[in-house]
Amino acid sequence: MEKLTFYALSAPEKLDRIGAYLSERLSRDVARHRYGYVCIAMEALDQLLMACHCQTINLFVESFLTMVRKLLEADKPNLQILGTNSVSEIYCLYLFGLCVRIRMAGIRGLQGVVRKTVNDELQANIWDPQHMDKIVPSLLFNLQQEEGIERSPSPETEKEKESPVELTERCFRELLGRAAYGNIKNAVKPVLMHLDNHSLWESKTFAVRCFKIVMYSIQSQHSHLVIQQLLGHLDANSKNSARVRAGIVEVISEAAVIEASGSIGPTVLEVFNTLLKQLRLSVDYELTGSYDSFANMGSKVIKVHEERQLQEAVIKTVGSFAYTLPPYQRSEVMLFIIGKIPVPGMYPALGSVTAGFQSTNILTALPTSFLDPLLSFTLMEDAEIRLLVLDILIGIIDRHDNRHKFSPVRIISDISVLKLKVDKCSRQDNLFMKKHSQRLYRHIYLACKEESSVQRHFESLYTLLGLICVELANEEVVVDLIRLALALQDLALTEEALPVYTRCAIHALSAVYLNLICQLTTVPTFCQHVHEVIESRKKLVPFLLPEDVLKLEKVEGEVLFVQTKIAEILGGSGYNTERLATAYIPQITDEDRLSKRKSIGDTVSLQLEMESRNSPEKEQVKHPRLHYTAECLYVCVHLLESYLLSAVFF
Repeated sequence: MEKLTFYALSAPEKLDRIGAYLSERLSRDVARHRYGYVCIAMEALDQLLMACHCQTINLFVESFLTMVRKLLEADKPNLQILGTNSVSEIYCLYLFGLCVRIRMAGIRGLQGVVRKTVNDELQANIWDPQHMDKIVPSLLFNLQQEEGIERSPSPETEKEKESPVELTERCFRELLGRAAYGNIKNAVKPVLMHLDNHSLWESKTFAVRCFKIVMYSIQSQHSHLVIQQLLGHLDANSKNSARVRAGIVEVISEAAVIEASGSIGPTVLEVFNTLLKQLRLSVDYELTGSYDSFANMGSKVIKVHEERQLQEAVIKTVGSFAYTLPPYQRSEVMLFIIGKIPVPGMYPALGSVTAGFQSTNILTALPTSFLDPLLSFTLMEDAEIRLLVLDILIGIIDRHDNRHKFSPVRIISDISVLKLKVDKCSRQDNLFMKKHSQRLYRHIYLACKEESSVQRHFESLYTLLGLICVELANEEVVVDLIRLALALQDLALTEEALPVYTRCAIHALSAVYLNLICQLTTVPTFCQHVHEVIESRKKLVPFLLPEDVLKLEKVEGEVLFVQTKIAEILGGSGYNTERLATAYIPQITDEDRLSKRKSIGDTVSLQLEMESRNSPEKEQVKHPRLHYTAECLYVCVHLLESYLLSAVFF
């Protein structure tokens, strides 16, 4: 053996012929049942493989793998163990009847081949599809064998602390960790095919586990390649069942969270295009009842509840990707998603987009390009949309986790128990309020007039007003907020056409908000006046307080907050009350006059109509209002796609 090794090292060009000769001898000896010679041939080949480190041993490795395959195909377990323990590569799935000892030996052999070929720079050989298509499914097969595996009591396995599943996972991670940029596709494709062939997408658990291993094992700069393959696979399964597509979407969502620590980079546009395409297709399937353009007898049955679940999963996945983006892009993405939702009733799913939204710069988080259309959605007839928009605004403005401290809405004599986190307004906060405050106030005022508003709307309005006061208020803003609260009181008194509940709720909102502001300003006489009015309401008209909003009677006298008295009090404390002496009257714009819009589609009509009004051309085109139907929204998705997508990324 020493002479043979010396000869091979001295003349590496002869190594290929040595391997071919040993392979031929082994095949002949196996056929003649001369197992002693088989062991000698394998031992010789093992030692040569470990001793030789030249860069041109491809044919020798091929001879070695041929010998290993010959041993694995033999019907003798001892020969199979010999082959796998000789740093073998497994070319087929393990048979169910083999014992754990053989399985462990095979996995270790595969691990050894991976290490050996990589160290000898033979990646091109090991990463070829013909090898990966056999290696990866073998590993995945063993990963699935969580239960029902009994260890052999033999001394060899007692020394092993790892189970076959644990060893397989370690081997799989090592394989993926060695994958270079050009090899990622060949390594991931067999995973996708294995999940397809064994119908593992629907259960989701194993598929998610596999891709968590993939995402955590590969080099972080390559993670976007995995996302691209998943997106392509989702497209390829567009006409598969909703449960299969939902499983793929779930995997993409989990992978997006992991990828956030790496580089999402070039996949952003592709992610949103693919996911929104799937959302549109799902709605199409739901409306037509078929996976084909024209329904036919052979079409699969569409299960509406599964399609709805898929739609929600897609929206949440878009939210997961949005969370990995910088704040300014996340803001745009939220608007992008709102404009893409094609099915009524799906709006609450968008709450996941604002979850965890944190931004130190409010100007970046709420740019004009995002705030303008977002506020316009607060004027729609659909109560769900209005509630969603309020929730988005609350999530963005709340930078100190104060939102939950305003719930439930109630009169509190000492707000210190809320433990509100209040910081001094930054320069960016002041600039934001100087630029956008009047528009915010106007839309809050108009939102209070919506007749379809219920308790949740007024609770959200109070939380929004409270956060503005805590997060963004300087002295001038405080005065404007008091004006707004008093204007809401006047609104409830004068707008007799409003429902009784709405008028009571507006009175209650005004009271609880002034109770908050007066304690934040720490002006004793202001607090005293507010406290006196609240006490009078408790005795005379408790239904004008948030705890007991029931009915509306004639309201006058001491149960109302007096604007002149508040102005006099604040003026004595150093506040500039010139603005407070003037009642707040919102400046209604053309957009607000057309506030009774029923859907996102009507927003498009409004924008087009306003553009035509501002056009220098004499002729102005009027656009009819659209009705809020699934079919209408489906069409609107196509109209909005190019406009909103360009707004997000350019």
